[in-house]
Amino acid sequence: MRETSCALAAWLPTQPPRPGHLRADLDTWRQQFFRALPDARCLEALFDRAPDIVFSIKDRAGRYVSISEACTERCGLASRHDAIGKTAHEIFPLHMATRYQAQDERLFGTGEPVVDNLDLTLFNDRSPGWCLTNKEPLRDASGAIVGLVCMSRDLHEPSRAGFIDDRFVEAVDHILTHYSAPLRIESLARRAGVSVAQFERRMKRIFQLSAGQFITKTRIDIAINWLKGSDMAIADIALRCGFCDQSALSRQFRALTGLSPRQYRQLLRREK
Repeated sequence: MRETSCALAAWLPTQPPRPGHLRADLDTWRQQFFRALPDARCLEALFDRAPDIVFSIKDRAGRYVSISEACTERCGLASRHDAIGKTAHEIFPLHMATRYQAQDERLFGTGEPVVDNLDLTLFNDRSPGWCLTNKEPLRDASGAIVGLVCMSRDLHEPSRAGFIDDRFVEAVDHILTHYSAPLRIESLARRAGVSVAQFERRMKRIFQLSAGQFITKTRIDIAINWLKGSDMAIADIALRCGFCDQSALSRQFRALTGLSPRQYRQLLRREK
């Protein structure tokens, strides 16, 4: 395994402002720090030490720019360099690559991250299993999306114990893609082919959340992205995210963050 060193001290651009300086000074120092980073390969070295996590960076065309050692081994590649410049269809089985590509296209089209998505993966012994995937868009200085960063964490116990199958994944996918529609736990359990109690147990085991909590979390995650990236009226955001009205969104948002949606948006704008 090739180690990559991040010798930060040698090129640290400036010392951080002392306490009491304006937030703008801290923001400038932070931006200088990130601009001075030589490359992202230190992340490869970091994730190489976590064999149950697959890390990757892709460009806008879905080509791999960086992958961790775990991904190299699972795809049966001799070196990580064998994946660079290739797409998922060139290194993963077709059914897996097609799913990954659909996620990427949705992220590139909407600008919204992929959060806690259940995906089929390969374990290090090449046997199939399940992982929890998160993807975030990568933006250039102008704000345009130029790629994505992905992190997938293996779910050893739930997948090996039969807690996850294709029908259960379909039910979770339904939540993640139909969050704006009414979602009933009974209907989701039927979609998964299990009882309501079994569905709840599986959600708790995998996500550490009840099905209702997972639905709320999904809707709040989407609302946060709209609050960050748009000037859309909060009442409209509430409806787009599956809440019956602005008051319902505000109650849930305050319960989870301690702020109202309006306060959260104002805080973000003050920090810019």
